[in-house]
Amino acid sequence: MGTARGHDGHVVTVEQVREVAQDLPKSEERLVRDRVTFRVGRLVYVAFTRDERSMGFGFPKEQRAALVAAEPAKFYLPRISDLRYNWVMAWLEPLSPTEMRELVTDAWAMCVSSRVRSAYFNRTALTREHPTC
Repeated sequence: MGTARGHDGHVVTVEQVREVAQDLPKSEERLVRDRVTFRVGRLVYVAFTRDERSMGFGFPKEQRAALVAAEPAKFYLPRISDLRYNWVMAWLEPLSPTEMRELVTDAWAMCVSSRVRSAYFNRTALTREHPTC
């Protein structure tokens, strides 16, 4: 039995995450111990494994057990030393680009001020309502 792929048949990549993260205010990319990470200040909100097959991302601790239980082929708990953080892991192969965008954006939103978060979501809502094409 093969591993499921994202809804469009393609595996989410670091480059796709990078495209999402570069549009998020105050976000920056760093390479830490050969791993790509995205952060706001000192707070990391996404970090890839060295093999780039999965990523960890900010997620409320109190909701992570339900997330993992609901979709264990897609999500898993972080290593024991990271359980104290608001953090969960996801395999990239079964994620759709839409799911990835939501996970990355929500993780980023946990790291910024409410003012920055509101300004970003208001801007993106206006862009969706009034496209410039």
